[in-house]
Amino acid sequence: MSLPRRVAAFALAAAIVLAAAWGAMALWFQLPGPGPVRVVVVLAWCLLGVAGLAACIRRREGRRRWALPAFGFALVALLAWWSTLTPSHERDWADDVARLLESEVDGSRVTLRNVRNFDWRTPEDYTPRWETREYDLDQLVSADLVMSYWMGPAIAHTLVSFGFADGQRVVFSLEIRKERGESFSALGGFFREFEQVLVAADENDIVRTRSNARGEDVYLYRLNLPPETLRALFVGYLDAAAALRREPAFYNTLVSNCTTIIFELARRITPAIPMDYRLLLSGYFARYAYELGALVPGYSYEELRQRGYINPRARALLADADSAEFSRAIRQGVPGADAAERAP
Repeated sequence: MSLPRRVAAFALAAAIVLAAAWGAMALWFQLPGPGPVRVVVVLAWCLLGVAGLAACIRRREGRRRWALPAFGFALVALLAWWSTLTPSHERDWADDVARLLESEVDGSRVTLRNVRNFDWRTPEDYTPRWETREYDLDQLVSADLVMSYWMGPAIAHTLVSFGFADGQRVVFSLEIRKERGESFSALGGFFREFEQVLVAADENDIVRTRSNARGEDVYLYRLNLPPETLRALFVGYLDAAAALRREPAFYNTLVSNCTTIIFELARRITPAIPMDYRLLLSGYFARYAYELGALVPGYSYEELRQRGYINPRARALLADADSAEFSRAIRQGVPGADAAERAP
C-alpha cells in the first residue's frame, strides 16, 4: 500500500474510533429508557464500530465490506437524532435551581427577583428562601473572584461576588440546572445532560454552602477593576441571565461553563484578552487573572492564594451568623478586601 493510502486509512480508522466513542457516550447519557436497554444499545453500537474499524484495516476481506457503509449510515442516523435534543425550562428542577433570575434596570437602580438565600445545614438539609433585592449601580464598589475546589487542583467552580457601598453583596454563578435527584457529571456535561442556569445569591448561601456544608476548599481574591468595568461586568451577568430566560441553553463542560462566562463577559469589555488553557483547567484560572493584572496588585500570587483561603474563618462562625458577619469574616486578611471591609 502506498504511503498516501496508508495515511488515508489511518485517518479513517482514527475517525471511526472517535465517532464510535462519541456515539457510545451520547447514547449512554441521552438515550431514554432503563439502564439495561441503554447497555444493549451502546454495546450494539460499539460492535458496529469495531466491525467498521476491522473493515477499514482489512479492506481485502470482502465479507466485511458491509460494515463501513453500515457504520456510516448508523452515524448519520445518530447525528440526526442528536440534533433533535433541545434544552428546556420545563422540567422537575431541584430546589436550589428551581427559579430563574429576573432583573429590571431603571437608570442606576437594579431590581433582582429570585435572589437565592437558602439556609444550608448540609447539602440535603436546607431552608429554601428566594428574595427580591434592589441595588444602586452608582454604589457598586468592588468585585471578588471566588474559587471553590471540589475535584482536585485543576478543577474549580468560579463565582464573582459584587459589593456595594451600602454593604450589600450579590454573587453570580453559572451552574448546571439539575433536575430533582440529579447530580453533576463532568462527562455528562459534554453530552447535553444539563441545562444552564445563572444564579444570583447571597454570600451566606452560595459561598458558605461550599466552604461549610460541602467541605470544598474556597479562595477569595479581590479583583482590580475600574468602576466602569465593574458596572459593565455586572450588567453583563444580567444580560446573560435574561438571554437564558428567553431561550434555554445546554451546559457544556468545555465551552459553556462557570469560567468561560467570565472570560466572555470580560472580552466584551477588553477584546484583546487572550485565550488560555486555564479557561479549561478552571482551577488555575485565578493565576491566569493574576498574570493579566486583574487581581489586586502589590502581592505575589502565592501570598494572595494563601491569604485568600477562607475555610478556617468561615467554619469558625456560629451557625446563626448573618450574611454581613459572614462576608466580613471571610475577608479578614484578604489583600484589598479586608481594608475595604474595615473602612468606615
